[in-house]
Amino acid sequence: MTSAIRHVSIDCTDAYAVAAFWSEALGQPLHEEDRPGDEEALIEAAGLLFVTVPETKTVKNRLHFDLQPQDRTRDEEVARLLALGATLLDDQRTGDGMGWVVLADPEGNEFCVERSAAEREN
Repeated sequence: MTSAIRHVSIDCTDAYAVAAFWSEALGQPLHEEDRPGDEEALIEAAGLLFVTVPETKTVKNRLHFDLQPQDRTRDEEVARLLALGATLLDDQRTGDGMGWVVLADPEGNEFCVERSAAEREN
């Protein structure tokens, strides 16, 4: 018998707020029972469980998400995520359209935005 990953757990100081950001970013709903102030918040469809802990983030993530836009370009997705509250950390886009953008969620967790599948075909 093997094991399966049920959730990826993400420590944060405000589980609901960070989960709400990722809910909007991924277009996936929070669990119907989650409310502001809850110690945990779940995006079930994505397998992401946000857990409130007393410690704040202090170093670069050892694990991060690489997002690939499904219905827009990389640049459009970066603009949308920035409007949701992400922060630009590093811009690795190149003049020929290649590369990625490193952003951080509202608690500083790094993630990357890559080109969409349509952009990769060109």
